[in-house]
Amino acid sequence: MNFFYVNAMETSTEYKYIVKRADNKEPIIQGSRISVRDIIEQWKLGMSPEEIPNAFPHITLAQIFEALSYYQDNKDEIESFIEKNRVPERLIGTSLS
Repeated sequence: MNFFYVNAMETSTEYKYIVKRADNKEPIIQGSRISVRDIIEQWKLGMSPEEIPNAFPHITLAQIFEALSYYQDNKDEIESFIEKNRVPERLIGTSLS
């Protein structure tokens, strides 16, 4: 297992670019605030891996592919984060003010 520098608010994983946030254990791209969930949601909307960096220009294609790999290995975990962050039907199309 390779060990990489991880700040005190994150714990390492067996993936080079993926760490978990200390507050809720959601996997993110190391050195960013972009979660694996963010990348998977773009992919599920039909974006190709090569297009996703257009939405997140500070993320590399290697990081995108690793997030996709992480998802394939941990579908239940990522799907639970997707569900937790889903906007309730009753709020869709409403104003936040």
